[in-house]
Amino acid sequence: MDRAAAIELLRGLVAIPSLSHQEAEASAWLVAQMATGGFERAFVDAAGNAVGELGPADAAQTVVLLGHIDTVPGDIPVRIEATPVGDALYGRGSVDAKGPLATFVAAAARLGGAWAHAHNLRLVVVGAVEEEAASSKGARFIRDRFNGVGEPEPVACIIGEPSGWNRITLGYKGRLLVEMEASQPMAHTAGPDAGVAVVAVDFWNWLSDYAARFNVGRDKAFEQFQPSLRRLATFTDDAMRDHVVAGAGIRLPLDFDAEGFAQELRSWARERVGERESGRAEEREREQEQARESQLRIISPGIPAALTVAGASMRIALRFSSYEPAWRGDRSNALVRSFLQGLREMAPEEKLGFVLKTGTSDMNVVGPAWRCPVVAYGPGDSSLDHTPHEHLLLDEYWRAVLVLEQTLRTLGQVVSRT
Repeated sequence: MDRAAAIELLRGLVAIPSLSHQEAEASAWLVAQMATGGFERAFVDAAGNAVGELGPADAAQTVVLLGHIDTVPGDIPVRIEATPVGDALYGRGSVDAKGPLATFVAAAARLGGAWAHAHNLRLVVVGAVEEEAASSKGARFIRDRFNGVGEPEPVACIIGEPSGWNRITLGYKGRLLVEMEASQPMAHTAGPDAGVAVVAVDFWNWLSDYAARFNVGRDKAFEQFQPSLRRLATFTDDAMRDHVVAGAGIRLPLDFDAEGFAQELRSWARERVGERESGRAEEREREQEQARESQLRIISPGIPAALTVAGASMRIALRFSSYEPAWRGDRSNALVRSFLQGLREMAPEEKLGFVLKTGTSDMNVVGPAWRCPVVAYGPGDSSLDHTPHEHLLLDEYWRAVLVLEQTLRTLGQVVSRT
């Protein structure tokens, strides 16, 4: 695959809308491109992922290139325009993350099946679905496919995310979504009691105070607890109860005690409910009984958890979802050394950069399960992710294809000897 064909691959992929949960057309198109591009096996799997494979199906070693094919919303007309630093392809997903995915496909196609067979290596390229939906359905399916039982775990994995053509990402922060819903009987706004919306303010202030305490002495963003308010709404139901719903997204540092955090938040909810109760012994007993009946399950990756505390009039529900622990790899492994060699071969004047990201990616899904060397790589400026002017410089894209090709050649030589 030459530069012109690689650019056409990128343009065609970006031109097909593929919002999360709506990736079928793009997956089918990419599978067809991989089939005509020399991949020995190309198919849409049961999760909807676009998958292409080179090398023996029973190869001694497997390397997975895990990108994602879905995008966030946003209609950016797909076109190539001249910029002061070179031609750029505009379009939703050009950076996050169809550019990295196209880089994977192009680099693998340039290697070809003969190379993979010569090294007894299976190279698996995946365009995963639902990465942007926080469900990571596609990555979880691939993680479970290569579980060491049905199929061997990979010896290395590269995640398709924009790092810049001369940098790799070693780690991503974790994530937890928390939704708080409080309700109480309707009351006139001229009455003595504050409206239920005040509970949402208290919830956000508690998160902010928790962050301030936790982050003392933690100067780097990668080490911090970082909450953001994502949703705030009020409504009244048919049973004449006023409700407020507040949703927060939290970026988590390494080794964060998510279950302990959830229990502390539960304690806040119980105290907040108690503040508004009469204090009668029978009411306190009822609250305690309801709390015992709604014990919080252990928070596990990908498994929602919920609890409710209730008093005489107020009820607070807490819902936890989309939990992924933070993950950070090291620099001392064959994959990182292969990237060092790959960049040295293509651009001797450049030094490989290392990045830690404050977002979350599919690295958080597969890293803890496979525990093999894993990095994220791909062309593009990540500050353009999700923006109205998302675009990818074509020179950078082609450099990334060549760097990745050389990196995989080096890695293939290393793993074939193990």
